Amino acid sequence: MKDLVKKLNNKKLKISFAESCTGGMLASTITSISGASKVFGLGLVTYSNEAKINILKVNKKIIQKYGAVSAECCEAMVKCLSKLSKAQINVSITGVAGPNGGTKKKPVGLVYIGVKKYNKILITKNIFKHKTRNGIQKATANRALKIVYSLI
Repeated sequence: MKDLVKKLNNKKLKISFAESCTGGMLASTITSISGASKVFGLGLVTYSNEAKINILKVNKKIIQKYGAVSAECCEAMVKCLSKLSKAQINVSITGVAGPNGGTKKKPVGLVYIGVKKYNKILITKNIFKHKTRNGIQKATANRALKIVYSLI
């Protein structure tokens, strides 16, 4: 994590997050590192559909058609976040952390991570097999940060 903050700082890049199922864990992880204030701009916990629509300005038709836990919603979240944050790197997370709420199509542990670096967008579909809610959240935050690190 220290390496990521250092790398972002060296490249003069700002990063921002829009989190749903991780509830701010990603922002908490990066702000636990000294020097994060130089690279971290904005962290939003848009947990409810209303927050995704009203704060991030995700089109409600996307959520109605695909659901909040979808590649489409994740992409809309990261695009909208980049407009708000003006950061060079933006990350969105939406998923099912469990232990309840999963379905056959969208099981517990399904998480979409979106990363927008300048104009390039990468959306990854992840299935975390951890038994606990906290385990899924931690695995998601770690995966998101690894993806960001690999892209900068």
